[in-house]
Amino acid sequence: MTKVLVLYYSSYGHIEQMADAMAQGARDAGAQVDVLRVPETAPDAVVKAAHFKTDTAHDVIAGPEALKAYDAIIVGAPTRFGRMPGQMAAFWDTAGGLWMSGALHGKVGGAFTSTATQHGGQETTLFSIITNLLHFGLTIVGLDYGYQGQMGVEAVKGGAPYGATTIADGDGSRQPSDAELDGARYQGRRIAEVAAKLAA
Repeated sequence: MTKVLVLYYSSYGHIEQMADAMAQGARDAGAQVDVLRVPETAPDAVVKAAHFKTDTAHDVIAGPEALKAYDAIIVGAPTRFGRMPGQMAAFWDTAGGLWMSGALHGKVGGAFTSTATQHGGQETTLFSIITNLLHFGLTIVGLDYGYQGQMGVEAVKGGAPYGATTIADGDGSRQPSDAELDGARYQGRRIAEVAAKLAA
């Protein structure tokens, strides 16, 4: 059975919701899926002052070595000034041993993100994640236009060919829409399907 990891960082729960949808899509394709988060690196005072969401059902990943157990790794994080946040970057910065050994070569990867606005850095944040995954040797699967829910301008919606996205608004009040969650499910399924084909 194909093993998929959805690895995420979420400050306010938007990416956590997208991670669960991504996992559902991969499970629908028959994969065994784990959803884990990277450690919080912000000081406790900042976490409290900014009202970060700290209650979650997902465990923190044990460390980079855990990545070797998976056929596919899907990485989700919100944008911080047009790139992945320090919490996610710090995790990958500790994975040099995996890069050196080529332990992740041939695995399948994907990215997803959230921003406050439609033009708040979604694509650059996706590319900051994808760039890391390519350096580790992963084959990237995005959110192709087989998912038509990302098309049109009749409503505010996330989504890019590079990965599923959601828009949170400046105060975080907007939650992922059905169309955005469906995009995450679609991408999760596609990643699991490609990983299964490559493993066959």
